[in-house]
Amino acid sequence: MALLEMGYKVAHQAFTKQAFELADVVSDAPCFSDYKQLHQLYPNAKFVYLERALDAWVPSMQMLLSRMMVHLDNKTGKFHPILKRSFNHSFDVNGIDNPLDAENLVRSYLSHKKQVIDYFKQSNINNFIGIDISEPDSLPQLRQFLARDLNLSGERSIDNPTHIRSEGEGFPHLNRGRNVASWDEYKHPNKVSTNASGPDKRKYFAYKLP
Repeated sequence: MALLEMGYKVAHQAFTKQAFELADVVSDAPCFSDYKQLHQLYPNAKFVYLERALDAWVPSMQMLLSRMMVHLDNKTGKFHPILKRSFNHSFDVNGIDNPLDAENLVRSYLSHKKQVIDYFKQSNINNFIGIDISEPDSLPQLRQFLARDLNLSGERSIDNPTHIRSEGEGFPHLNRGRNVASWDEYKHPNKVSTNASGPDKRKYFAYKLP
């Protein structure tokens, strides 16, 4: 939501090539599972890892997964195959007895965080940042990280946003606790469709996760 307010075209999730082409920012699936492959496809893209305190993240994920699990089943789940793949790759939701177990979620979080940081550290690139969204200056950190660049459409730089949030103000929260549908309900002209169709219709990239 913050990036929409800054003037960026944002896809909350992106399940087609065209969604990636249209969006300046993709904020969720499949980025959290496919960051290595997407970095290879978009080597000049910037990657932002948003960190959250575990005592806040775990109950939020438990609530989210409790509502999503029935739709993440590999055979009968109604969610998009890429979304199911991303959650299975990151949380093994269909491979363990209790995906909502707090210890398992903490283990998955810490393992994922280490893998992300190690990958970008080994890649020796300057287009990666980790931001703790609980910090009061987290949003200005993001603004500063992106401040050098125009968005991909060239229409507006982050230094000329449609709405300025106060310095010292953190990220606004959507999809927190029971409020998991907020993104869908939030209306904004810069939102990009998850399943946008383009020259390749609704095809996705050909890469495979290991």
